[in-house]
Amino acid sequence: MNDGIRAAEVRVIAEDGEQLGVMPPHEAIRIAESRGLDLVEVAGAANPPVCRIMDYGKYKFMEAKREHAARAKQKSIVVKEVKFRPKTDDHDFDFKVRHIERFLEDGFNVKVVVMFRGREVVHRDIGYRIIEEVIGRVSDKAKVDKGASIEGRDMHAFLAPKPVEKKPAEKKPKAPKPEAEKPEAVEAAPEAKQA
Repeated sequence: MNDGIRAAEVRVIAEDGEQLGVMPPHEAIRIAESRGLDLVEVAGAANPPVCRIMDYGKYKFMEAKREHAARAKQKSIVVKEVKFRPKTDDHDFDFKVRHIERFLEDGFNVKVVVMFRGREVVHRDIGYRIIEEVIGRVSDKAKVDKGASIEGRDMHAFLAPKPVEKKPAEKKPKAPKPEAEKPEAVEAAPEAKQA
């Protein structure tokens, strides 16, 4: 920017996009300062480097504003984890399935984990049965992102909420417009003369 430009010649573009041509940097800086703006190098790799006359403070502000808007639009994916064991009791199982349903309704992804301890890992079929039972119970609210797989001593599956089908908004019938009151012609009755 301004005095930081070290090239012998630069291609200058005005603030309105007009090409001012190739000139020494000190001349381009003089033009920029006469307009109350800065000379900013926008393409240093070009031959000669391309510089633009602009308000650098305003440019930085707009860049920060665009980055902030981009960050605000990003959606972070939160994964809730629900753990089961091969010996999970029926009531606990139902309770955890209700939690999974609530997470899915709130729009969270869910990781279903079956944890094995000791020799339980030999009975992987129990883990598959548990995961299949969970998937079967929440199939109306979830789709399977990744089926049952084993990682170390744990078996897990990933569920995502089904996309909510947006129903087209019902159009309300328009209320009939009230008819404009028509001014009634007032007939002037001739007054009877009293004699």
